[in-house]
Amino acid sequence: MPLIAHRRPDAVVAWRGGTPVRVSQFLGEVEHLAGQLPPGRHVLNLCGDRYRFTVALAACIVSGRISLLPSTHTPEMVRQMQRIAPDVFCIADRDAGVALPAFRYPESMPAAAADPAIPTIERDQVVALVFTSGSTGVPVPHAKRWGSLVRNVRAEAQRLGIGAAHAILGTVPPQHMFGLESTVLMPLQSGAALHAGHPFYAADICASLASLPRPRMLVTTPYHLRAVLAEQATLPAADQLLSATAPLSQDLAIEAESRFGAPLHEIYGCTETGQIASRRTAAGLEWHTLPDIHLRRDGQTLWAEGGHIDSPTGLSDVIELSGDGPLSTTFLLHGRHADLVNIAGKRTSLACLNHQLNAIPGVQDGVFVLPREDNADRIGRLTALVVAPGLTPAGLIQALRERIDPVFLPRPLLFVDALPRNATGKLPGQLTQDLLATLQAESASGEPA
Repeated sequence: MPLIAHRRPDAVVAWRGGTPVRVSQFLGEVEHLAGQLPPGRHVLNLCGDRYRFTVALAACIVSGRISLLPSTHTPEMVRQMQRIAPDVFCIADRDAGVALPAFRYPESMPAAAADPAIPTIERDQVVALVFTSGSTGVPVPHAKRWGSLVRNVRAEAQRLGIGAAHAILGTVPPQHMFGLESTVLMPLQSGAALHAGHPFYAADICASLASLPRPRMLVTTPYHLRAVLAEQATLPAADQLLSATAPLSQDLAIEAESRFGAPLHEIYGCTETGQIASRRTAAGLEWHTLPDIHLRRDGQTLWAEGGHIDSPTGLSDVIELSGDGPLSTTFLLHGRHADLVNIAGKRTSLACLNHQLNAIPGVQDGVFVLPREDNADRIGRLTALVVAPGLTPAGLIQALRERIDPVFLPRPLLFVDALPRNATGKLPGQLTQDLLATLQAESASGEPA
């Protein structure tokens, strides 16, 4: 299967600083970099520039190397990567800050290839290892084959109507599965052009989007969307919005569509399967699987199969299939099994509680946390961490009483300046627990939290 879907050497494959990068230049850089890489079959790609990440990824693919895509780059995670792949080295376009043999991305590249040939890649070639956290905390690798990834992102592009004319901006890092699929591989396999940047702040997101030609697409997260809508009075027009990594409220989706003037779709998937379904949230809460994919219930287990999924894969989310049969291509998502909360015989999910908390006017960010208990038989008290500088604890608790059952009210409710979200807008569990422990220790000692 081809490395890219662009048909002409002068087609635009990326935008860097307002300058188009043509296919001939991209393929020349890929060939050059593939010949420069050091020995070692496994690569940790830490390039911050999305275009350079893409060139490095493609160079690894055409040279038969495997890219490692862990969820974090902490010292412990790097040690785990070395245990899994002792020959691993990293490629970076800046100081990597990891204890691995490093290859620096070249500052200069050769001129564009005169008559470049588009490489073809075997469907069964493993091009990446992505990781989930096992029950012991040890990362579990999942191999991603080229053919499956290509089928996946082509189905995504078909569902969203993305083609050669589109320019795609992402606020999520390319090392994340959602970022890899939607801001790197989907442009490459639809003939679209990716944006090299990785804007984080609301003003930078808007400026980067406005710099792209139309039609243009913003690939982002609920966290970034909420920040942009709150902080920017005027928004650049978009032609498509795409969100993932966390549930998106219907109210936020409706506001985003109105202010950007574009339809907003959500993507659902997991590390094991990749993306498997989408929905236009403002129009309804039901998810629709991508072409040729269906969900199958077998007892208590729900399986995703078909399409790009190599073998039936169990899902860890609480899902309600549409219709009465065991197979379905439409469903409702109620949260993760691990997020279910049962207190005094009443059940809810952390996702539901977080939705109600963040829907309260004046709450800029917030999350419910179920503290870890040393005694597995104890039922921990729910805690909430909230960024709401204009509200009082009493006022916020009263607002919550109107939205959730009193047994789920947080005790304590802790106000913070910011939550430790990562580049995708997610809250890493350990960082959240560490922040909670620090705040509770300060409270117990009488120091200001």
